[in-house]
Amino acid sequence: MRLNGRTAIITGAARGLGRAISETFAAHGADLVLIDIAHDLAGVPYPLGSRTQLARTAKTCEKHDSAVIAIESDIRNLDSVTSAVSQALDRFGTVDILVNCAGIAAPSGTVVHEITEEEWSLMLDVDLTGSWRMTRAVAPTMIAQRSGSIINVSSTAGLVGYRHFAGYVAAKHGLIGLTKAAALDYAPFRVRVNTVCPGSVRDAPEFEGRMLAEIARSLEISVAGHEEIFTQSQPTNTLMEPSDVAEAALWLAGDESRQVTGSVLTVDGGFTAR
Repeated sequence: MRLNGRTAIITGAARGLGRAISETFAAHGADLVLIDIAHDLAGVPYPLGSRTQLARTAKTCEKHDSAVIAIESDIRNLDSVTSAVSQALDRFGTVDILVNCAGIAAPSGTVVHEITEEEWSLMLDVDLTGSWRMTRAVAPTMIAQRSGSIINVSSTAGLVGYRHFAGYVAAKHGLIGLTKAAALDYAPFRVRVNTVCPGSVRDAPEFEGRMLAEIARSLEISVAGHEEIFTQSQPTNTLMEPSDVAEAALWLAGDESRQVTGSVLTVDGGFTAR
């Protein structure tokens, strides 16, 4: 029960890595505020997490005896974000952990000069600025209590380039920059800020993830073919599991990492070691 007595806000909690992290935190005693837009988004060419999926995550976490509230919120809107954090504070009185996991994989699959301004703006608004909005809303509480852990979920795309994914790569690189700057800003207040950079994570059915499937669609290749390509590119010759990333986030959330801030933790099977 490494997070017993603590409250965590997790964005993108309806499915995928957000659900995996939520379930892992619940199993270790955290009370949870689960946030997701819970509906599709114009400009994103695939279904996003739904209200039903968000409720499913909450129900699973409650089986671990965690107190859970699920909030439909759009991280592109500061008023929506502020309202969600206010609801968290009204229910639990504090926020000890923030996991910025919400993100989109598309619009992608386009060479740089063919990306529209709307596509570029949407990608950065969700994958980078959304994390800044959440941090902006939560940080004053963590500063006042002189403790907290903020965990940003970036990607190996935050460390290296990928052809035809310039918007995603730029956003995830920016998220690492935000992490380092925020870590320095908040260090005097004992608030830690770190990043997890997953490699290619399997779309595990139990978490209803679809990131690899969407990347394959963007590249106009089959999901099976895409998984084979990525498996071969991993030094460990295996895809990451959602639980691998969730356990890394758990370590960054807990006391075991109390001296770790401004760090980038890769969970990529050695992909970026080359």
